[in-house]
Amino acid sequence: MRSKQRRGAGRGAGERQHLGGVAAAEEGKAWGRGRRQIALGITISGCAAAKQDRGVCARRGGFWSLTFRTRRAARTMGSWTSRTRVPSQEPDPQETLDLNRLPPELLLVVLSHVPPRALLLHCRRVCRAWRALVDGQALWLLMLARDRSAAGRALLTLARRCLPPAGDKPCPLGQFCLRGPLGRNLISNPCGQEGLRKWMVQHGGDGWVVENNMKPVPGAPSQTCFVTSFSWCRKKQVVDLQEKGLWPELLDSGGVEIAISDWWGARHDCGCKYRLLVKLLDAHQNVLEKFSAVPDPIEQWNNNIYLQVTHVFSNIRRGVRFVSFEHWGQDTQFWAGHYGARVTNSSVIVRVCLS
Repeated sequence: MRSKQRRGAGRGAGERQHLGGVAAAEEGKAWGRGRRQIALGITISGCAAAKQDRGVCARRGGFWSLTFRTRRAARTMGSWTSRTRVPSQEPDPQETLDLNRLPPELLLVVLSHVPPRALLLHCRRVCRAWRALVDGQALWLLMLARDRSAAGRALLTLARRCLPPAGDKPCPLGQFCLRGPLGRNLISNPCGQEGLRKWMVQHGGDGWVVENNMKPVPGAPSQTCFVTSFSWCRKKQVVDLQEKGLWPELLDSGGVEIAISDWWGARHDCGCKYRLLVKLLDAHQNVLEKFSAVPDPIEQWNNNIYLQVTHVFSNIRRGVRFVSFEHWGQDTQFWAGHYGARVTNSSVIVRVCLS
C-alpha cells in the first residue's frame, strides 16, 4: 500500500511538472504574441473614465491610460496583457502676456477695443492704473473717434467741447458709451408689448387694454397698441435723461435736439378723439418748454386709419433734465368696451444737431 501511494505521489508530481512545463511554454508563446498586440495610450485631462470595448482604464501618474488586448491573446492567456505608451510630458504653458508692460499709449489703444460694459465692470477693478484709464477721458474719446460718419464726427466735436473738467469723478462718457442714449427711443414699452408696465395710467370708462394692431404701423418694434374706452383714458411716462446716460453739460450745450413722435388711430366701425402733451422739465420738475396736439377726431368708418404726430425741440433751454410724455384717448360713440383711440410706437429721441 505504501509503495502504491509513493508511486501515485511520484506520478502526481510528474504530471504537475509536465503541466507546469506546458503552461510555461504556452505563456512564452502568448508573450511572443502579446508583443505584437496593439497598445494605445490615451491621456484624458478630466476625471471621466474612458470606456472602450475590450479595453481597460487605469490611472497612472495623474493621467488616464486606456489599453487594448487582441482577441488571440485573450483566448490563449485568459488575462489582460498590454503594452502602454507612457504619456509624454505636456509642454509648459506659455508665459502670460502682461499688458502693464505696454506703454500707456499702446495700452489705451488695446483697451479701447474692449466693450464698455467689460471696461466698467471688470477692467476698472484690475489695478489703479487701469482704473485711472477707464475713469479718464482719453479712452472714451478714442472709442468715439472710430465713428467716421457725419453724426459721429459731430458727436466727437460736441463731446470734446462740453466735457466737464477732469477731477475725482469718473468721466461721464463711460456711462454715455455704455447706455448709448443718442438716436434711440428712450420711451420704455412704447407699444404695449409688456402690458402697461412703465406707464402711469388713469383709467376712464372700461380702462386701458392692449390689443394687436388692425393695420401695420411702420417702424414699430411690436405690432400691438394701447386701446382706450368710452371715457377719457390718460397715460404718462417721465424720461430721466441723466439716467439714460446724458450728462448735464451735454444737455445744456445747445448741440442736441429732442424729437418726439406718437401714432394714434381708430377702429373702422368707431371714431375716436386723441390728445398729446409733451413737456421738458428741469431738475425740480418745473416746465421749461412744452408741445401739445389736439387733432381733429377720426370719424366712423375710417378704414382702420393710423395717424402720426411729430415735433422737434430745437435750441432747448438750459436745465432740461426730464421729458414728460402724456396722451389721452376715447371713442366718439360712447360704446361700452374698448372702441376708443388706439395709440402705439410713442418715442422720445435725443440726437446731435448736424446744422
